[in-house]
Amino acid sequence: MTDGPGFEAIERETVFEGAIFSVEYGRFRHDDGGEATREKVHHDGAVGVVAYDDEHLYLVRQPREAIDRSDVLELPAGRLDVEGEEPLAAAQRELAEEIGLAADSWQHATTYFSSAGFTDEQVHVFLATGLRKVDQPEVEEEERIELVRWPLVELDAAIDTTLDAKTLIGLLWLRRAREEGAAAG
Repeated sequence: MTDGPGFEAIERETVFEGAIFSVEYGRFRHDDGGEATREKVHHDGAVGVVAYDDEHLYLVRQPREAIDRSDVLELPAGRLDVEGEEPLAAAQRELAEEIGLAADSWQHATTYFSSAGFTDEQVHVFLATGLRKVDQPEVEEEERIELVRWPLVELDAAIDTTLDAKTLIGLLWLRRAREEGAAAG
């Protein structure tokens, strides 16, 4: 593993600027002299929340037009789209906005690149417990979110049903945490 990237950008140009992401064309020279051309999708990042109590896991089901599915089971989640907002604050905001819950305890599970081959999007996943109801703030987004209270004893079935990467990663982290807790207890 090297300390630096092992390459330098010799050309970069933004070729698309959208509401959610932008696309950049770039040429890079590697330390061995070789050059590569790449397209990069820039995204400000996102958060996902594994919200659960002793009996239930709180998920959402919503349509995802990008994959032509109307039944995608996911963690409560959202974009880092508020200027200067830290990932934990975004996770707290999204939990309230999407399902009307707040949590007393927050644990950072992981941060990962959603697809390092073409995008710089990072997703921050948090575990949230000590749940309580809060008023859902008014939002202007066109989301169609259905709350799904999934029995925690059926966690493996939730994993098997899931198509979404952040949700799979979050649920696997939860299973691992529960297994470690059972082994320690």
